[in-house]
Amino acid sequence: MALSAPTSDGGGPSPSGLADWPRPFVFRARHLDGCIVQGGEPFHFDLHVFTAELDVIAYFILTFAALAREGLGPRRGKAELLRVRGLSAEGVPEQTLYEQSVQMITGGLQPVSLDLTPLPDAPTRIRVDFLSPTELKHEHRIANRPEFPILFGRIRDRMSMLRRLYGPGPLDIDYQGTNARASTVKMTSCQLRRQETDRRSTRTGQAHSIGGFIGTAEYEGDLAEFLPYLEAGRWVGVGRQSVWGKGEIKAGRID
Repeated sequence: MALSAPTSDGGGPSPSGLADWPRPFVFRARHLDGCIVQGGEPFHFDLHVFTAELDVIAYFILTFAALAREGLGPRRGKAELLRVRGLSAEGVPEQTLYEQSVQMITGGLQPVSLDLTPLPDAPTRIRVDFLSPTELKHEHRIANRPEFPILFGRIRDRMSMLRRLYGPGPLDIDYQGTNARASTVKMTSCQLRRQETDRRSTRTGQAHSIGGFIGTAEYEGDLAEFLPYLEAGRWVGVGRQSVWGKGEIKAGRID
């Protein structure tokens, strides 16, 4: 299976009815938006990979090393892949997986696992920051506001689909029950603005919109069950075109 453009094994649709499966990775490079990297200046980006097949990490390392040599960005600036490090559950770089100086890819990567057990001391008020452009579909349309049942539903469904296609299977939860309980969580504040941006395909030369809303929303209610999903959403992203860095969120309590 090609990770950059996965399709179902038999050429048919995925379990969700999609002809193309959601890709098992997302980029995190928001800090590089608008940056010009000078010669000899280092830069980095994050890549979150969602698959139980750990050998795909070696595939990514070799691919990015080759891409760097061929050139990155609109002007195809040459680069070298110097180092690849694994992230902890807190997002802190830990284990070194690749060193350019020794041309070695190490094994033994420990996957990050997140516990979806409800939090016993969960706050009743939280703030969710939408850090990169986000678009959430609801009833076959783009939602104007990230009402909590929509936000939770899209995170849950994305996680379940990734698990079904690349992991141990879909989430074993009561979907109707979680929908009903999520509907009791209310949005108390919403400060969003639309951000327009494009992605240009180097293969076709066509520009594709990857815009959406950014900003903050605040929610209130019984959140113990949902906070672990919001934390997972920080890793997997939420909404359309998550693979390109859209739908990056961060949740925190309101004191």
